[in-house]
Amino acid sequence: MSALDAVRARQSWSKVTEDSPTRDELLPLVAAAGRVADHSSLRPWRLIELRGEDRERLGAAIAKANGDDSPSAKPLRASLLIAVVASYRKSDKVPRWEQEAVASGVAHTLSLLLDEAGWGVIWRTGGYTRSKPVAKAHGLGKDEELLGWLYVGGRPEGKEPGRRKAVDAEELLDRMPEKGRKKDKKKPKR
Repeated sequence: MSALDAVRARQSWSKVTEDSPTRDELLPLVAAAGRVADHSSLRPWRLIELRGEDRERLGAAIAKANGDDSPSAKPLRASLLIAVVASYRKSDKVPRWEQEAVASGVAHTLSLLLDEAGWGVIWRTGGYTRSKPVAKAHGLGKDEELLGWLYVGGRPEGKEPGRRKAVDAEELLDRMPEKGRKKDKKKPKR
């Protein structure tokens, strides 16, 4: 399958089975995902593998962040969660936003690789991703931020992944306007 075919076929799976890739199956995918464009090769990211009781501890941290009494069951929706962490590096050349973009690129590339390998994947976030209790549960440093989790599992038989509308590339790909000329196209509705 070509990269173009893999990207075109990618879908989010909101429900997955308890199956999940092993650590040994993940390692080559993480190594490949780490090849994203990375100005100055800072590697301003890291991933945290959550399985078993880790997910329950995350549920308790989410509850604390939300002011709830009982743990959130959200982390139990998949047997493997991969926390995506922007791990900012000091740099005079690479601004913070660009480093976060690299971490996001790693997450997206990893989701494509997992999908292409036959796993169901969805990237989940929430208002609590940058809360103190959730950061503490993940052991984040002062120069780190959680961007969300890849929920990974088997694809349920007879279930379809989430569907998205096709992208109208013609509406989204513009040319730079000539000096003094206004754009002819209307902005697309999103």
